[in-house]
Amino acid sequence: MNARKYIYLDNNSTTPADPGVLNAMLPYFSDKFGNASSRSHRFGHEAEAAVEHARKQISKLINAKPSEIIFTSGATESVNLAFKGLIEANYKSGIKVITTGIEHTAVLDTCKSLEKAGVNVKYINADEYGIVNPSDISSEIDDSTILVSVMTANNEVGTIQPVAEIAEICRKRNVLFHTDAAQAVGKIPLDVKALGIDMMSFSAHKMYGPKGIGALYIADKKPKIRITEQINGGGHERGIRSGTLNVPAIVGFGKACEICGKNLFDEFSKQTVMRDIFINNLLMRIPHTYLNGHRSKRLPGNANISFGGLDSGVLMSAMKEIACSSGSACASATLQPSHVLKAMGKHDDIIRSSLRFGIGRFTMNEELNYAIEIIINTVNKLRNT
Repeated sequence: MNARKYIYLDNNSTTPADPGVLNAMLPYFSDKFGNASSRSHRFGHEAEAAVEHARKQISKLINAKPSEIIFTSGATESVNLAFKGLIEANYKSGIKVITTGIEHTAVLDTCKSLEKAGVNVKYINADEYGIVNPSDISSEIDDSTILVSVMTANNEVGTIQPVAEIAEICRKRNVLFHTDAAQAVGKIPLDVKALGIDMMSFSAHKMYGPKGIGALYIADKKPKIRITEQINGGGHERGIRSGTLNVPAIVGFGKACEICGKNLFDEFSKQTVMRDIFINNLLMRIPHTYLNGHRSKRLPGNANISFGGLDSGVLMSAMKEIACSSGSACASATLQPSHVLKAMGKHDDIIRSSLRFGIGRFTMNEELNYAIEIIINTVNKLRNT
């Protein structure tokens, strides 16, 4: 197969590292290889300075203080640290957590673990467009509620949630608000102070940075948010997350945030146009196709389409020129139907026939046009056999 005709449309699963990110990282594998915790010599000082510079770059993108950024191995670890660390530090009988049925498995599986430990977890479903109603959250908050977690944007259908409204409800009820923003940071404007977010999890590899590095934002507020360390061994990251810092990845994370900050509005506009062209072509030119998620309140590069009467796995196998997915990459090994679409009340046929396409920074117009034709031809061929 001609490599130039292999189209990557799975940018919601992961993104390629930006060349500027790779160039920023390279020196920290060789010449600048010091341990950021080794403060007795130049090599350690150099590494520590690089880490703190990256912390500033990351905090600037989301309008946080550098001291509010805790480095982790990724958004999954950040979620675990936020939930389990908070519960452990503030545990009491009957303690309650509220989240939604459309969250990433990092949140849902963490909540299952908490339930086994005696925590009361309430799951709120979204509407048919994948949007959570803030009043549904409000009605579930009671005196035992310690945490509400609603993702900023859904990883499968791309819907953007009313985070500011939910955060305001939590603030008035004296409940902490966490958001999984792995899909949103670097793609849409995010100001943690303006939105009223207490804790936020995100990863570098969703925004053209390296895999294996992420962060947990913890607001510096009064009273202080108490989090118990979940990985012990040295008291790194203000005693919240121990472990030798991955300096090259942190440098890459910081550079990725800097690049996203500079290009955010241009990329948002470009990808929104490309997304709409893609969606409109498929919906208008292929009968019995359905868009999953809200038409406009969605990530700029996300398109989740159901092709009525077809199985998504069969469709993907028949168009190997296109890299896409049938849902979350983290859940693909389970071969389970999309819990997101199920929580949105979609029928089994819609769920079985859905594919997620992710347009990104390096997607070209000619590639997208080529992909549209491949999809149309493949769907027609499968339906006519």
